Amino acid sequence: MGEKLQFTELDQYLFGQGTHYDIYKKLGAHPTMRGRKKGVYFAVWAPNARSVSVVGDFNEWDIQKNPMQKTGPIGVYETFIPEAKIGDLYKFYIIGYHGEEIYKADPYGNEAELRPGTASRITDISSHKWKDTTWMKHRPEFNEKKSPMAIYEVHPGSWKKHEAKDEDDPGFYNYRELAHELAAYVKKMGYTHVELMGIAEHPFDGSWGYQVTGYYAPTSRYGTAEDFKYMIDHLHRNKIGVILDWVPAHFPKDAHGLANFDGTAVYEHEDPRQGEHPDWGTKIYNYGRPEVKNFLIANALFWIEECHVDGLRVDAVASMLYLDYGKKDGEWVANKYGDNKNLEAIEFFKHLNTVVLGRNHGTVMIAEESTAWPKVTGKAEDGGLGFSLKWNMGWMNDFLEYMKLDPYFRKDNHNKMTFSMTYAYSENYVLVISHDEVVHLKCSMLNKMPGYPDDKFRNLKAAYAFMLFHPGKKLLFMGQEFGQLREWSEERELDWYLLKEEKHQDLQNFVKTLLHMYTKYPALYAADNDPEGFEWINADDAYRSIFSLIRKSPTKRNNLLFVANYTPVDRPDYRVGVPKKKQYKLIMDENGLLDKPKIFKAEEQECDHREYSFNYSLPGYGVAVFTY
Repeated sequence: MGEKLQFTELDQYLFGQGTHYDIYKKLGAHPTMRGRKKGVYFAVWAPNARSVSVVGDFNEWDIQKNPMQKTGPIGVYETFIPEAKIGDLYKFYIIGYHGEEIYKADPYGNEAELRPGTASRITDISSHKWKDTTWMKHRPEFNEKKSPMAIYEVHPGSWKKHEAKDEDDPGFYNYRELAHELAAYVKKMGYTHVELMGIAEHPFDGSWGYQVTGYYAPTSRYGTAEDFKYMIDHLHRNKIGVILDWVPAHFPKDAHGLANFDGTAVYEHEDPRQGEHPDWGTKIYNYGRPEVKNFLIANALFWIEECHVDGLRVDAVASMLYLDYGKKDGEWVANKYGDNKNLEAIEFFKHLNTVVLGRNHGTVMIAEESTAWPKVTGKAEDGGLGFSLKWNMGWMNDFLEYMKLDPYFRKDNHNKMTFSMTYAYSENYVLVISHDEVVHLKCSMLNKMPGYPDDKFRNLKAAYAFMLFHPGKKLLFMGQEFGQLREWSEERELDWYLLKEEKHQDLQNFVKTLLHMYTKYPALYAADNDPEGFEWINADDAYRSIFSLIRKSPTKRNNLLFVANYTPVDRPDYRVGVPKKKQYKLIMDENGLLDKPKIFKAEEQECDHREYSFNYSLPGYGVAVFTY
């Protein structure tokens, strides 16, 4: 090349240590100047390659024209190509360890060709002029333990679609269109955050983005990297936080992806017992290799620091923590102590969370972890994994099992709704009803509910009300807020036409009322992790399937009393015990907010083991929210 190296000895040292946190600014394709020449600098890590060259639109895909130079012992190859320009497609042509010819997309590429194409595209990710300064300035003040979080989980490709022009047109909204439509809707409904699925580039729509080939590239299905930043910017300017699904657990075997990158196992373990998920047909990262850890940790930082994302929801954490996850005897290798814990993955999580959260105050790292692994949200220095929040899968399973039951059988399963409070403070939780619960014949939320259509709507309103009043942050998958009837499919948009029907409109309004109430009253979020913030009035009224509880505000003002009935039986003489001889103001019932709150005065009459109580006529599937 005759030019001085751009990938320096310091870069090599840090990358080899696994601590080069902005490695994405060096590896990949970067438009730059060499002297007076404008062009693109390319760098790729292929430690066991015999040789590497760059092929692309700029050299007619000629494997001989642009060979790369190996820099130092770590196996990074680099070159500068004056003819290359923004918009050009490219790949790395690798002669592998065994002499095989391999064409690979750029692991650090920032844009990709639209599927089914598999090349990377040169882009300049530093050109966006951010306008979210106010949001970013205040972001460090956000505290997930004390701030409200009501998350709307969205798959961008199927939230809304344009009418297809022809059979090959998927009708996707562009990131810019999505920005405006989504911000307006989310703001109107009262959500505080969106969680976006399937943003990192992936080859197959049906994977929903959980099998990633381009970790540093927002998918080209919805536009360019610049369009993606515009969307984040716009959501921030509308005071909406953005969380991305992030998949460090595994990657697909597609020929252009990370698998067998230079003819050897570079990103994955060589031994298939450590490097493959038999159930998923995917590769498992080698978390013990510093450069692989660096690739993933720098990727988390890329989304948060370069793209201003406010948090990552880390997919399939359990599959990373257990060496035998989804495997039979003989399909896995024990650790040095002879057990099934993946020590390298544990260390990876501690490193990841400490760096990401330490450098970016006010952001969140959320674990989708489905087992009872201890201290997922515990501090790394205390033996925890260092996550901010954990999805509460136990609550979700019990809650849905209860709500699916015919009301007649609920009395025998009353503890399904109360059991979660026995472990509610063991981690910092998010209560989730995610996309996973409304696919694969599991039914939409509305169709999980028992009874005739009217009963289904009344059950679902009572269910969402319970979710809101139970301690923990909230997440609801798109479409479930207005009673989507069909299961979710990534191939079509949500059934927005249902909102022409009064029942669906009414449900959407009810959810909207709950969400606005949630952000208005600190009692519902500020003490989620403090046992002092919650109190059962009656957790044992199994025969009538009624639950009553209190959420307390840290300021002692505007505490909330919640009562809900999970059978269709009216209770005109219902009496509820209360903590104080005060006035209790009914502000909301199963029909939504009351135009004029009703006042109930506590009397000196024992009920629910309390001195004071008052009478309230509680209808079947009734919900009542009182302030005091």
